[in-house]
Amino acid sequence: MFRKSVNSRTFSRRSIHGQVAHEIAMRIFSGEIMPGENLPTEETASSDLRVSRTAYREALKVLAAKGLVESRPKTGTRVRARSEWNMLDPDLLSWSFESGPTEGFTRSLFEFRQIIEPAAATMAATRASDEEIGTMREAIEAMKTAGANNRQWVESDLAFHLSILAASHNELLASFGYLIESALAQSFELSDRKPGARDLSLPRHVQLFEQIEARKPEGARATMLQLLTEARQDLEDVISAGIPARKTRNQNPVD
Repeated sequence: MFRKSVNSRTFSRRSIHGQVAHEIAMRIFSGEIMPGENLPTEETASSDLRVSRTAYREALKVLAAKGLVESRPKTGTRVRARSEWNMLDPDLLSWSFESGPTEGFTRSLFEFRQIIEPAAATMAATRASDEEIGTMREAIEAMKTAGANNRQWVESDLAFHLSILAASHNELLASFGYLIESALAQSFELSDRKPGARDLSLPRHVQLFEQIEARKPEGARATMLQLLTEARQDLEDVISAGIPARKTRNQNPVD
């Protein structure tokens, strides 16, 4: 398909300290460890997770760089206030979905997208090259033929949105897409769990593509805004229905 992985911007979990960072983050995002609370001591945590102290320290460095925790002499390491987290970090966006997205987080994500993506669609309608239009068409065709293949649907949906951001010919907008690609992919996967969601979503994507291909910037902007409004409703319906966002995680990820 279009990409080997939609997690290419997230921190690798192949290393021991990467797995430990993920486990600690999940405990924080799930509410097991709350903002303002101290993490267990290095000795306790390394024993609990069955890893070396070095791996645990490296994991804390990863989380500290993302604004999730901070270490102070004599007082240990504590979880920072959520307002201090770097929520545009690819890992934090991904972890928000993996732990089960809240209505507040969903609202914030879509409000942010509604600021960015309609503007990108407007620019793409006037700036996209023939090759970029072809990339969008390829993504649309893949969505049409996805059938029961959820992975194909999600990857082609993601490719379509990223191609619009790239076709804006604004390097900051293009970078924004790759920054949040993991969160986008997970939101697409969740939305697709709503029965009948594609019945409206696919025609709206086709309509958006046609507006861009026809070089109609205002139509592209309006259609993108409508698409995002409907997608937000689909995702909120899935969340309110209580469909789990992830599989049950192993409390000892390094086993």
